[in-house]
Amino acid sequence: MLCPCGAFSVALVALAQAAGISPSMPNPDGSRSDVNGDFRSQGYANLLGGLFQALPSGGSMSRTGVAVSAGARTRWAGVISGVFLALVVLLCGSLAERIPMPVIGGLILVVGGELIWGKLRDIRLVLRTSRMSSAAMLLTFLATTQLPLQQAIVLGAVLSLLLFCAQAARQAKVVALDRGEDGAWRTADPPKLLPPGEVTVLDYAGVSFFAELPRIEAQLPDPAGARDAVLVLVVRTVPDVPSSAVIKLLDRYARTLADAGGRLVLAGATPPLVRALEASGLSERLGEDGVVPAQPELFAALRTAAAYGHAWIAARQRAGRDPGAASDSEPTGRS
Repeated sequence: MLCPCGAFSVALVALAQAAGISPSMPNPDGSRSDVNGDFRSQGYANLLGGLFQALPSGGSMSRTGVAVSAGARTRWAGVISGVFLALVVLLCGSLAERIPMPVIGGLILVVGGELIWGKLRDIRLVLRTSRMSSAAMLLTFLATTQLPLQQAIVLGAVLSLLLFCAQAARQAKVVALDRGEDGAWRTADPPKLLPPGEVTVLDYAGVSFFAELPRIEAQLPDPAGARDAVLVLVVRTVPDVPSSAVIKLLDRYARTLADAGGRLVLAGATPPLVRALEASGLSERLGEDGVVPAQPELFAALRTAAAYGHAWIAARQRAGRDPGAASDSEPTGRS
């Protein structure tokens, strides 16, 4: 009986093979492969097969490679090979037992060599472009030759996740958006200090992983002395359910900016993100118009947030000249 870890590893092996067959063996008719459909079909087959005490089924790179090498063109090749295999087992079972394992091993080596030969260009591209990807690829290759297959598959999956997290954290950044006289928005480096009495627009590009937060926090402008300043942070790329660390970072920065006499406005928030901000209480702390939802028109949310910022600054400046005007003309900066 397999332990839960072993059963999980076997499931990963089957899914990895099913996912690897589609890009390695494109459909002859040129249609796009559906990996999700392959997964569903494999699950349905195992569910129905379990009712009849069948062995687990899944895709096979070696069997697919042999079929393609033999000239197979349609899915009927798998059906016909299954029928012939059943006849061989039923009629010639005693003879099939005499097929030596070295023959089967040699056949697998030939098919594997053909698959690797067809991927040499991709392997060279990985070796030339990314050291981290190259290290992960070589480590996975060594694991498949020295460890049980299920352990090597788990190791490869963990390395892929770590590699994705590292690359996402490294690529996360904050970019300033400056609007020119012609009305076009242009990218620039974020300022070191937040200028008082102005609206500063920053675009956040990241996936809200906690590993990228120190990098993002270091790129945000220093709010010290930013009186009557508004920072519009575009969050259109933030996931629908951001990490709690990202919400804490935004909350901490908004409080620091408010203590200095400024305000933070989030622009381009998707409906799920708006709900997440409301549930966390950050939307309430940002105040009225502190979160501008995303709009179908490109840059519409950004223009709306910038207009809110300019109106807030104008109200603050009028309140500074005429204290009595603060009660009836100043928009709410914080709740």
